[in-house]
Amino acid sequence: MISHPSRHCTVELQALPSRIGQVRRIVSAQLRYWHLDPLIDRAALGVTELLTNVHQHAQPDKMCTVEIELLLDRLMVSVHDHDPRLPVVTDPQDAESLATCGRGLAMVAAVSESWGVRPDGESGKVVWFTLPTDATTRPATARPPRRITVEKPARRFAEVDHRVDLRRPEHTPARSAVAG
Repeated sequence: MISHPSRHCTVELQALPSRIGQVRRIVSAQLRYWHLDPLIDRAALGVTELLTNVHQHAQPDKMCTVEIELLLDRLMVSVHDHDPRLPVVTDPQDAESLATCGRGLAMVAAVSESWGVRPDGESGKVVWFTLPTDATTRPATARPPRRITVEKPARRFAEVDHRVDLRRPEHTPARSAVAG
């Protein structure tokens, strides 16, 4: 179910590996719709980590709700599940260097502006994170397509924010294939 497509998206699911990939694609598509393409990778990574935690740890069931909400200056992503136990955050420096688990919330913390967890009534919790939607992620006003090609000196990879095709109008929806 998608509600209030202009500001809010909600997906209810059972946190199974196949469903996690589907939710990642839904989140990516919604952010493209909101013209927040620069946030897609971080939001998809964060929601993947939170859903993986539900899959691995939540009891009595794996049912959960993912919500993404576009606020004035940030994107809020939250996962609600039915397990009242709050997650235990491990210090990455205390973890074994070859451990394959226990780093999910540290990754969420690393890619997000802020994150947290709160009880959700008597039987559940909400784990959330935010991403800033500053001026670099906001869409520019629609302009007519340009037909002039301007030669610019090559820029280093680290300086490139995103690729722009001057032959396409900026209001054309972006398309991409997301492996899931």
